[in-house]
Formats: sequence, C-alpha cells, structure tokens
Amino acid sequence: MMTRRKWLLFTLLVVGVSQGVTADLEEINDSPEGKTSFHSPNTEEEEVPTGARMVVEQTHFPREEVSQDSEGGGEGSSEEPSLLDVTGTEDLPTEPVDAEEKQKASEDQAKQRRQAQEAEDLYQTAIKIINGTSKTSQKKEGYSILMKAAEMGHTKAMEKVAYAMLFGDYMTQNTHQARELFEKLLIEGSPKAQTGLGFLHAVGLGVNSSQAKALVYYTFGALGGNLIAHMILGYRYWGGIGVPQSCESALTHYRLVANHVASDISLTGGSVVQRIRLLDEVENPGVASGMLEEDLIQYYQFLAEKGDVQAQVGLGQLHLHGGRGVEQNHERAFEYFNQAANAGNTHAMAFLGKMYSEGSDSLPQNNETAMQYFKKAADLGNPVGQSGLGMAYLYGRGVPVNYEMALKYFQKAAEQGWVDGQLQLGTMYYNGIGVKRDYKQALKYFNLASQAGHILAFYNLAQMHATGTGVMRSCHTAVELFKNVCERGHWSERMMTAYSHYKEGEADLAVVQYLLLAEQGYEVAQSNVAFILDQAGEAKLFSENETFPRALLHWNRAAAQGYTVARIKLGDYHFYGYGTDVDYETAVIHYRLASEQQHNAQAMFNLGYMHEKGLGIKQDIHLAKRFYDMAAEASPDAQVPVFLALCKLGLVYSLQYLQEMNVSVRNAQELMSQIDLDQLLGPEWDLYLMTIIALLLGTVIAYRQRQHQGVPRPAAPQRPQGEQQEPEQ
Repeated sequence: MMTRRKWLLFTLLVVGVSQGVTADLEEINDSPEGKTSFHSPNTEEEEVPTGARMVVEQTHFPREEVSQDSEGGGEGSSEEPSLLDVTGTEDLPTEPVDAEEKQKASEDQAKQRRQAQEAEDLYQTAIKIINGTSKTSQKKEGYSILMKAAEMGHTKAMEKVAYAMLFGDYMTQNTHQARELFEKLLIEGSPKAQTGLGFLHAVGLGVNSSQAKALVYYTFGALGGNLIAHMILGYRYWGGIGVPQSCESALTHYRLVANHVASDISLTGGSVVQRIRLLDEVENPGVASGMLEEDLIQYYQFLAEKGDVQAQVGLGQLHLHGGRGVEQNHERAFEYFNQAANAGNTHAMAFLGKMYSEGSDSLPQNNETAMQYFKKAADLGNPVGQSGLGMAYLYGRGVPVNYEMALKYFQKAAEQGWVDGQLQLGTMYYNGIGVKRDYKQALKYFNLASQAGHILAFYNLAQMHATGTGVMRSCHTAVELFKNVCERGHWSERMMTAYSHYKEGEADLAVVQYLLLAEQGYEVAQSNVAFILDQAGEAKLFSENETFPRALLHWNRAAAQGYTVARIKLGDYHFYGYGTDVDYETAVIHYRLASEQQHNAQAMFNLGYMHEKGLGIKQDIHLAKRFYDMAAEASPDAQVPVFLALCKLGLVYSLQYLQEMNVSVRNAQELMSQIDLDQLLGPEWDLYLMTIIALLLGTVIAYRQRQHQGVPRPAAPQRPQGEQQEPEQ
C-alpha cells in the first residue's frame, strides 16, 4: 500500500509540473528551495574558469535529486502525515538547512566571480602600464599591481610574477618564491609553469639538478604549446643533451618555433639581436662590441638637429629596427626620416614608404601615402623604393595587382644588392608567381638575401633543405637554419637585458637570464654563463665548489657549437684541473681540435709547450718548435712569446745535446781542472789572448769607421752673397 501511494504521488507530481495548474504544486514551487538558483549557464560559462565550472556542475545535480524528494514528500504530507516518519526522516536534510547551503553556495559563487573580474581588471591595468612605458619606476608600479592580481589567483598574472621573480625583472629576485608559484600553477596545467620548473631542474636553481625531471617538464610544456620549451627540446635533440641525438626530432621542434617567429616578422627583417661576448670585451677591450656609446648617440643627434641628412637617416634606421643600445621607437624614426626626406634624401623617402605600408601604433597604415613615397624614391633610382613598388604591385597595395611590374622592380632592386628585392624575387621563383617556377633561381636569391641576414631568407632556405626542394635534402642544414630563425624571436631581447644587468654589477640577475638563453641553445649565452662563473666571487647563486663544474659544462656546449675560445678553455680546464681531474691527454685533444679546425695560435702554442714537456703526449723538441713556428705565423701577437719559447727551447736542446754526447757539466768542470794551460799554451798565453782580442776589437772599429766614411754627408747650405763678401771688407 505504501508503495502504491508513492507511485501515485510521483504520477500526480509529474502531471502537475507538465500542466502547471495544480495549486498544491504552486505552493511547493514557491518554497525557498524552488526559488534558489544554483547555476546560470548563460552568465557563468564565460566568466568562471573551467575548473570552477566543473565544481559547480558536480554540486548541481545531487541538489536537484534532493529537491525532487522534498517535492514528493510535500505532496505526501498533505494526505498522510505519518508517511515521512515511516520512511525515515532522519536521513533527509530539513528544508531550512538545505536552503541555507544553497544560498551560501550562490553567494560564494558570486563572490568568486567578483574576485575573478577584479583580478582580471588589475591584470589588464598592469599590462597596460608595463607595455606603455619605458620608465623603470612605472614598470615597477605595473608589476606591483600584477602582484595583487597574482595574489587573487589570476593565472596569467601568477605566470608573469613567477618569471619576474626568477629573473629579477622590476622585482626583487627570489627563485624560491618563483618555484612555489610554478608549483601552484602546475596544478592548473600551465605550460609556462612546466617550462619554468624544467629550467629550474635543468640548471639546479633552488632544487637539486635533475635532467630527467627537466626533460619531463619541458616535454609537457611543449605539449601545452610553449615555444621556449619546444626550442629547448630542439636544442637538446640536436646536441644529444639528456636524450639520444636525433636530427629529425630537433627538426620537428625547431620548425614549429620557426613557423611562429617567421609569421611575426615584417618585411623589414625584424629587430637586430646584439650578441655581445663578455670574454671578448675583457681580452680585446679596444674592439667595438656593436653597442653605441651614449656620447656617440648624442653626437649623432646633435648632427641631425643641425641638418646632417646622413645622421638623420642613420638615427631613423636605428630607431626603426632597434639595436646597438637604441630602443625601437617608430615615432622618433618617423621624425628623422621626415626631416631627411624633406631635404631630398631618397633612402628616407623609401623608408617612410615602408613605415606607411606596414603601419604601427604610432603611424596608421596608408597604402596611398606609401605609394607616393615609393614612387618618388624609385624614380630617383633608390633600390628601397623600387622594392617597395614591387611589393605594392605584388600584393595590390594601393594599385591593381601586376606581377610583371612587381618582377621588374624587384629585379632592379636586386641588381643593386637590396635584400628585400632579392628575397621577393626568390619567393616569386619559388611559388611561380608571374614567372615559371624555378627552384634554382629561388635558391640563388634566397642565398643572396641570407648573406645580408634576413630572417625570412633563412626560413625559406630551411624549408627547402628540410623538404629537399630544389636541393638535396639535408636535415643538418635545415636544423641549423631553423635554429638561426628561432634565435631571432622576441625572447632574444633578454640577451641585452642580461648584458645590462652584468654591466650594472648585478651578476646574479645576468647569469639567470643567460642560463635560460643557454638552455635554448644560444652559444653566446653559454659562453657568457661560463665566463661569469669562471670569475671568482661574481655569481652568488652557486657555491664556490659548483662554479667551475658548471662553467666547464657551458664551455663544453659552446665549444660544440664551434666557439674556438671555448674549446681552448676546455683544454685549460683539463690541464689545470678546474672543475675536473687533471687530464693532459684530454687537454691535448681539445688543443688539437682548436688548432686543426680553427687554426688558433693559442692552441698551437699550447701544443708546442706540451710537446716540449711531454705532457699527455710524447716529448718531441722538433714538434714543439714546429708548433711554436706555426703559432707565430698564425698570429702576430704570438711572435714575442714564441721568440722567448724558442730561446728557452734552444737552451734545452743544447743541454740535451750535451747529455746525448755523454758530456755533463760536472765532467766538463773536471776536464777543465785537469788541463794546465801554462803547459799547453806557454807561460804567457794570457798576453797572446789579450792581443788577439785587441786586434779583433781594432778590426771592428776600423770597419765601422769605413762605413761612416762611405756614407755621403749632406751639403752645407750656401750663404747669401752678402755674407760671403763680409770677410773681404
């Protein structure tokens, strides 16, 4: 009977809900349970993060079941009050408690939404401040706001703050807090956090070094789409670092990153990457590092203000591309180009056309204005203007598409050696646009453009070698070219940031940034890390007993990429036992590689010394002299040390010769003591000897006097006629 009543109540409930006419059911729906709203898909799906949305959905369905039971119970209570008591009311929550929970959950969700929106607003404000200024004080203010957003759980803010703490970017460097943030973000599956933790484990910063864990984190970061993780894995597979060496795997990772870098590069070729070696600055202080001194920049600015057209064009190009210590600034570039163009400079006209053609935040894109500048410059024979006109006709910017005209202007620009003309000619021949497809011609023009350092030329050549289009397929060549493209990505800006930190005496900040770039495969960063660690007491991040082994590791990686000085450093480390055991044979191997592959004078000199001493190699004075002579021929700087080494070698050879003749110094002294010169030469032998010496001295003096007499003396100046007649008066 009880079961029949339940089914009857459930049937009535369903009918009542479908028709919406039963008064008793309206009363049930008017209860606090029915009025409570748990989830609004239209409003919350876009605002609540995925993890939070899943939690809301999980708590929603059980509450609907409870609501159904309570509705059924309400219907039964009107007919038979004892029904709930019989079925066990103790297992079911009372209506007031359930309503309070729902209300509290709804309030919590609303609070979370408000906090999420507040954190997003803070994040956007901070990013706007950071990207909109170059002043350090304002950037620090932006990062302080970013810190507040991170404390509220904003994922992107936490990522940026973690890396800022790691590198000390406008915040106090704190690798431990950075690691804690990375670990929190790891729970949410952040690819940036996975890459960051991989970096910490790879270099042993704040954690025990573990290449296995680093590889796992890098792999997950790459699977999440992090480009830096892909680049690191590409370098590791290329060099066989912690993984089996695989050119094809390296090609896969590098190509993916290169595709993104190439898609962000404008036709100007991208920004300039300054690769400054700290070791070269110390050993060759007179050699220019590529950086422009502030005084020199001010001098050029003074010339530009005085109307010097060449200074105006030069400063315009510096501010257009950035580099050499000058920040990219399109507004300043436009001002300088405009001044030079008004003075009639064709290069300035053409660059103004390029700026209008590409557009920027400070200069709206305008094809018509760009065409006017290109036309003026091209009519005066400027290759930049000719290339700009070719681009306009190729893509229909301000004029109808005309491949014949595009080809004509590109050829004119290429004949004058302009890189954009060469690149676009290669593209037209590669794709068969306006001409018959010709991969050999495409390869020719891409090679010419790559000699000028254009990134897109490297990218196109890499694609041709990777696919075997127009050339024999070469995975190794393709990887090297793709690697070159990847190293021109926006992350290369850290190279100059690290250099600035080092020059300001902040070695710890510099070394961490160089370490990440070294993980990405930058050879200059690897050698700079090794150099800083090689200087005792500069880097405080690592203990003293760790510096030399770490420096040895990075010298080794830099040497593997062809840096000669790093190869010699490896020989020195094994020779003296820095960071490793003394191993003369390994030192000889490194010196020999540097000598044979790069013809380095220092390596030749060291090999000569080791042959002389017989260290790690058979002692051979003849080979020692040969290497000394080779060192003197390879470099003029080696001539003085080679001369001294040869003098010492001559003395050693003489002693060795005496030893081979079984005549030692002691035997010679004994022989001299046994000889009686008075009996051998007579009692007055000393007078004879002095006479001979005097005769020899007189001969030398007479010979010298004859030489002086043979030299014609300059004629005495003639006196004026009046002076010659004075004695006669």
